[in-house]
Amino acid sequence: MEAFDQKLALVFPGQGAQFVGMGAGLYEQFPEARAVYDQADEVLGFSLSRACFEGPAEVLDDTATTQPAIYTTSYALWRALVARICQDMPRIGYVAGHSLGEYTALAAAGAIGFEDGLRLVRCRGEAMRDAGAAAPGGMAVILGLDDDAVAAIVADAGVWMANLNSPGQVVIAGEGVALERACRLATERGAKRAQPLAVSVACHTPLMGAAAERLGRALAATEIAAPLAPVVSNVTAQPTADAAQIRANLLRQLCEPVRWTDSVRAMAEGGVRVMLEVGPKAVVSG
Repeated sequence: MEAFDQKLALVFPGQGAQFVGMGAGLYEQFPEARAVYDQADEVLGFSLSRACFEGPAEVLDDTATTQPAIYTTSYALWRALVARICQDMPRIGYVAGHSLGEYTALAAAGAIGFEDGLRLVRCRGEAMRDAGAAAPGGMAVILGLDDDAVAAIVADAGVWMANLNSPGQVVIAGEGVALERACRLATERGAKRAQPLAVSVACHTPLMGAAAERLGRALAATEIAAPLAPVVSNVTAQPTADAAQIRANLLRQLCEPVRWTDSVRAMAEGGVRVMLEVGPKAVVSG
């Protein structure tokens, strides 16, 4: 892609975007999307499409299934859009994705092949699930406090900041007792809400170290090319088109916080005025 439309960025959601029935209409209406789902079923060796279209929820919500399901559905939607907008990727200023969504962003930008990305997110989901079983933890959302206040709370409680989603909304993560203490401290210090999330994995924290080791081996065996548009990294909140840097950032992402607020700010400073979210439902822009 020779020129970028700096006013437009593509963004892709991560976990939390899934729901039973997602993609069923896409599959029926758009041959491009159907081809993506069929390809995913063949690569994975089981019917991911059935998990998306029919569930049950307990299957779809298993992170080892959730991650490839959201990745595939988002990419299928993107391919259907591309087929109707132009023959190739339209001019985009930046691409970005929240956590898992960064892999979809890379696939949409041509930095990784769809099948390679699918194998990576399957590995990522399995590794995170297993790491969570070995070192149980959880996550909680803190609303109504600024980042500095939350940083003080996590330091006092012995947990970590996991997702800096927007001003006044930060997700924290850590071991169960410490996480409960952090929520109590947040409430005492004026948070509008300090609510545990229905997850048993402390994503984007050092507790994912074992998962990072497994993912690192998979990343080392995966070809990554320069993307057609700069990718804004979750961990640096800066755009890059360097393949080696992209690989390193994906590995860091498992154990470091998602800097989404700073990522959006970086795209705005780069001239972006419109963000198009491509996924099962609006999460990062909704």
